[in-house]
Amino acid sequence: MFKKSRSKLKFFDSDFKQSSSLNVFLSFLLDWLMIIFLVIGFSFINRIQGFHREFDLNDPTIQFTHVNHERVPVHLLIILAIVIPVILIVFTSQFLLKSKADTHLALLGLALSLTMALVITVSVKVTVGRPRPDMLARCQPSPQAISNMTSRLGKSNSSICTAPVNSKEFQDGFRSFPSGHSSTAWSGLGYLAIYLAGKLNLLRNRIHSIKLWIPVTPLLGATLIAVSRTMDYRHHWQDVLVGSLIGLITAWFSYRLYYPSLAFSHPHQPYPQSSSPSTIDKSNINDHQSSASHQSLQQMPNSAMSELPQINPTGVVNSGLTEESFKNV
Repeated sequence: MFKKSRSKLKFFDSDFKQSSSLNVFLSFLLDWLMIIFLVIGFSFINRIQGFHREFDLNDPTIQFTHVNHERVPVHLLIILAIVIPVILIVFTSQFLLKSKADTHLALLGLALSLTMALVITVSVKVTVGRPRPDMLARCQPSPQAISNMTSRLGKSNSSICTAPVNSKEFQDGFRSFPSGHSSTAWSGLGYLAIYLAGKLNLLRNRIHSIKLWIPVTPLLGATLIAVSRTMDYRHHWQDVLVGSLIGLITAWFSYRLYYPSLAFSHPHQPYPQSSSPSTIDKSNINDHQSSASHQSLQQMPNSAMSELPQINPTGVVNSGLTEESFKNV
């Protein structure tokens, strides 16, 4: 399967090589600038204190224990959702397909997917300010607040907390919705799954059930990472669901910027340079196929050429069969 993809990617990669490095850089300059802008935006928004939503001390959904050990800490999330997709994309495009153009566009799409998911997620977090399931353990309400729970119609705010309200742990307690781990996992591993499905031509060809697990495995990994956040009492199930949807949407959007749909006849081929999606398979692909057909006709022996149907000056097709041919039957 990958051998077929490699042969069809050759003329895309030849166009990429023929273009000067400056032209290639300028053609994707806005894309990389957008990614840099998103990274800067994420760093800025992540420093905002954010909104603290009122909460009920009797709410059982925020009374869970605060655990210091996470099943998937941030450094492990970076390895699983960023480093592993980068390694597998480079391995697939460089060693299996041997296409520099595919490597560049695939990594560009992955970077865009991750940065978009991060900015969207942290923006919603600081705006909504939903308490985490372990919020009361972080807050450590004062005894007076506990004895006076009927005030303000049962609602309280961060002023009743005895824990340092300016600490990172406390501020993070109001960033439950949506789940950042879930959106990051699905934007990275989800993008990898779509990329591998395109290379396998999953929706167009019948493949062995074992090969089906190649794109399914990253999706399973993203699901397990998202579910682990509820096991650590860091997120509610709604946080995980919405975070996963954000990551999946950004992954699909970023992939489709540089690759056609998985239902397309050639989903493994990136869009041609300086071409719109509507022109793919109508210009470069047809020209490539026409050139290949012309070369095959030139290489055909004369004896075989003589057997091909010919059109005489009267417009009648001469099939090459003569009376002698019927006598020999």
